[in-house]
Order: sequence, then structure tokens, then C-alpha cells
Amino acid sequence: MSESHSNRTETATLAGGCFWCLEAVYQLLEGVHGVKSGYAGGHAANPTYQQVCTGRTGHAEAVRVTYDPDAVSFDDLLDVFFTIHDPTTLNRQGADVGTQYRSAIFHETEAQKEAAERKIAEITAAGIWPDPIVTEVAPLEMFYPAEAYHDDYLNRNPTQPYCQAVVAPKVAKFRRQHLQRLKRGAGV
Repeated sequence: MSESHSNRTETATLAGGCFWCLEAVYQLLEGVHGVKSGYAGGHAANPTYQQVCTGRTGHAEAVRVTYDPDAVSFDDLLDVFFTIHDPTTLNRQGADVGTQYRSAIFHETEAQKEAAERKIAEITAAGIWPDPIVTEVAPLEMFYPAEAYHDDYLNRNPTQPYCQAVVAPKVAKFRRQHLQRLKRGAGV
């Protein structure tokens, strides 16, 4: 990647299971300036983590990725997204079950919507997954930032059992499959 990227930024809001997993991966991606865990796609205003965990607010655990579109494209973000979670399991990622763990792309523009639909069609046509993709593509109505203790969760809690059993393996998979997209200094 070139060192002379623009100062432009765009945002993408993605949900693919526990937000700690997505945050940990996107923090390592070249061209990403920031990742914030939060809640999207629900009906309650200002939900808390405890409320979202009940599944009754309708929110998905999501991340808001702020990125330089000249360094990493929305399509690149989607390529990573579809390799770090299972988009064929409805309201579930591994042992995490409930609507809050659904696979979703919350688009902010018509271009993002079209890119998401195109990517799903490409992956479906390629037969990468044996089951149909159930990723929701919906407009982003509101993103509520998660409580501060969720920020940089893996890096602050590397020995926590969930991080060791679930988050770290997803980060390792990302590193293997997208090595050329790692930020400088992110290690191998």
C-alpha cells in the first residue's frame, strides 16, 4: 500500500456475531482508522449491553469501521467480513445464539447496499458456502456506541477465556487469509 493516502474517511457498519471478534480483526486492516463496537438494527433507543444480550431490543452487536477509501475499499471490508464469520447461520455464530449475533451489513449509502448485494451474489455463485447466505442487508438507521469497556477488548483482555477460544482464532484466520492487508507493524 502506498504511504500517500487521502484524508477522506468513510464508515461501514457490520455485524457478524460478537463485536469483539470484528473489532479485533478490523483494527489490523490497512486503511482502517478506527473501529467502534456498538449496536445497530434495533428498535430501542440507547440500548445497553445487558439489554441487547436479552435479544429483545432487536439490535445486533456491530462494529462501525472508519476507513480511508483510497487505502481500503468497501469491497475489501466485505471480503474480510465474509471470511471471519459464517454468513449462513441465522442468528448465530458458533455458541453465540440470538438475533444480537446475526450477520448483517447496515448500509449508509445506495452504493454500499449495491456492493453488499453484489458481494453476496458473487459468493453464492462461487459456491463457497454449502448453505444459503442469510446476511441481512439493511439501511443503517442508528448506531449506538457500546460501553467503553468493550473498546479494544482483545488487546485489553488477551487471557480472557472467550478471547482465547473465539476471538484469537478469528484474528489468526484473518492474518492467514489476508496477510497482504495487514497494517504495517501488526506482525505476522
